Amino acid sequence: MLVVQFTLTVFVSATLLFLVQPMYARMVQPLLGGSPAVWNTCMVFFQAALLVGYVYAHVTTTWLGVRRQALVHLIVLLFPFLVLPIGLSRITAPPTTNDPVLWLLTVLVISVGLPFFVVSTSAPLMQKWFAHMGHRDSRDPYFLYVASNLGSMLALLGYPTLVEPYLRLSDQSRVWMLGYGVLTLLMGGCALRLFLAPVASGEETFFPAGSANAVELPPPTWKLRGRWVLLSLVPSSLLVGVTTYLTTEIGAVPLLWVMPLAVYLLTFVIVFARRPIPSHELMVRVQPFLVMPMAILTLMDRQIAWGWVQFAPPLLAFLGAAMVCHGELARKRPAPAHLTEFYLWMSLGGVVGGAFNSLLAPVLFTSVVEFPLAVVAACLLRPNRAGEESWTSKQRFRDVALPLMMFVLMAIWFTIQKRMETNAPLVLLGGVFVVGVVAILSYSFQARPVRFGLAMGAILLVPLLGMRGRTTILHAERSFFGIHRVERTEDGRHHQLVHGNTIHGVQALDPAHRREPLVYYHRHSPIGELFASDAAKSWRRIGVVGLGTGTLACYSQPQQEWTYFEIDPAVERLASDPRFFTYLRDSAAPVRIVLGDARLTVAEARECEFDLLVLDAFSSDAIPAHLLTREAIQLYLHKLADRGTMAFHITNRHLELSPVLARLSVDAGLTAYVGTYVPTEDDKDLFPAGSKWVVMSRDGDSLAMLADDSLWTRLDPDPAIPVWTDDFSNLFQVLKWFH
Repeated sequence: MLVVQFTLTVFVSATLLFLVQPMYARMVQPLLGGSPAVWNTCMVFFQAALLVGYVYAHVTTTWLGVRRQALVHLIVLLFPFLVLPIGLSRITAPPTTNDPVLWLLTVLVISVGLPFFVVSTSAPLMQKWFAHMGHRDSRDPYFLYVASNLGSMLALLGYPTLVEPYLRLSDQSRVWMLGYGVLTLLMGGCALRLFLAPVASGEETFFPAGSANAVELPPPTWKLRGRWVLLSLVPSSLLVGVTTYLTTEIGAVPLLWVMPLAVYLLTFVIVFARRPIPSHELMVRVQPFLVMPMAILTLMDRQIAWGWVQFAPPLLAFLGAAMVCHGELARKRPAPAHLTEFYLWMSLGGVVGGAFNSLLAPVLFTSVVEFPLAVVAACLLRPNRAGEESWTSKQRFRDVALPLMMFVLMAIWFTIQKRMETNAPLVLLGGVFVVGVVAILSYSFQARPVRFGLAMGAILLVPLLGMRGRTTILHAERSFFGIHRVERTEDGRHHQLVHGNTIHGVQALDPAHRREPLVYYHRHSPIGELFASDAAKSWRRIGVVGLGTGTLACYSQPQQEWTYFEIDPAVERLASDPRFFTYLRDSAAPVRIVLGDARLTVAEARECEFDLLVLDAFSSDAIPAHLLTREAIQLYLHKLADRGTMAFHITNRHLELSPVLARLSVDAGLTAYVGTYVPTEDDKDLFPAGSKWVVMSRDGDSLAMLADDSLWTRLDPDPAIPVWTDDFSNLFQVLKWFH
């Protein structure tokens, strides 16, 4: 019964801890444009708060002793009731010109800091208390850590599937407060059992999993503590990197926040189990097979065309690294006497890893260097399986020389390749040969961590140095909202703006064609035909959410007024810089740019201000979900003229969003059409790209001209697709699994 009581308490505390993370990020995300960086910044805060909780657990149990500490903690448990339920009350609007990271961290401290801190102390304290209960399982209390991570994982997976679809955010907050009350009672019961238990001793004695014999472990050395930090730092960094990749390419929604974090926690559940399955030794052998596909695909510069499959390589690399690093942590865990210190150093590594990705890397790097660096670090932290001969000076020289030779081979090949036709048979044959040699050599190094890690580093360094690809990078910068690159195309006749992996606009350098709209916006595209329609002749005030390069300004007329709403100051600087793009400068109509999240800035516009409102906001290839909800549509309609039109750009590699807009149009009583363009040979001079647009209007007659256009079809709703709201969205239903 004692084990059940403590296990249940740890499970409930972990569930609360990891329910509040997506819940609060979901609350604050719309204030910052749905940026993927919102979740990453929240992760850094939660990791830091977890560290503070572990410091509290370690210091108070060390200074006060377990029983007096339990008495103090019962008082501390009451403080969060002063600030519950959790919400966004009294929160000021985020800054529009400065990096909002400091603002977001301040909001997190004020709104959720105290409850999260108190709950975060539960796991180490419960294990420490249990180690003093004199129970036969107290000799190895780490099994409670498995219950903690299992509760965390189930909470994360349950949030997007069981909580978010059925409870509004305000209801979620009240349920969380009720759960905290239950936790308070459970911890009070555990404290009572501790006070009544006999005094236990022998905490230096440790019974490893699967062993009936006690092991006397010496106190941890500083070298071991440093190892704990590194082994927790690398998976934490990879976690943030993988999450950024997924949310940038698909969408910044709780489902994609929690999946990588659930995998991360699952690795803890496995490695700290009494009989880990799979074993640590097996995962060390398997890890190269999980890391190498990502490295090889990066080297080949190929995107897999099967939708979700392209996300498998980075996720597998993350899984392999986390299993091996956390497996090493489990092998090197100390006796129960040093349990709280062990968790403190682990937490410190997690904070440093997350902060490096979320706070430091955007300042230091203009590309995503941190993810490959963490992959290389994970390979370097592998246990050495080469034996004593690996430590000779000759072998150490080879550990560096052989990966260096690999890098030189790849550098020579890509230099030659850039001078040849892309699809020439010799290029394809040579590429297969080079990749094959690199793959075989890399795998042969897997028994030696340094050699294997440097080999992976050599492969991943190729794209970072710009050896791949045929465009020339003119400018690169990184902001809270993503990575932006201005590139000169291979033909030298165009500039393009790339956000993440997606082109956000192209302009011809030839002055004669400089005002010609290209890519998704050219005159034969759905949006081009909309501007050429009779309805467009009456448009006077036009609003555009999402600036990009400002390509749509090509359609401006002298009698019009154009307003762009853009959340990222970096995009405004690049679009306004005539060295790169001149669409805004060349506009026939005056152009005004309003910085800030669209939901907030459009709300400040006058009623019935716009004859046309274009929604063209992307983060790489992801469209912020909070711009496609019932509440958002009502806001747009409030700012739209009676006969006005809304146009939504929904071109996307991973999501089919037309069913979502179909349901929203019916819900709002609007007429909607969807226009789809497929590039043709006749449009090759327009730098064409496939595009899809949806238009809506209160007045169906204003869109009647589209009924006879081959690009446009009437948009009918699918009853199986629910209406998206600020409290609900379902990406799974609209995900393109294969394309």
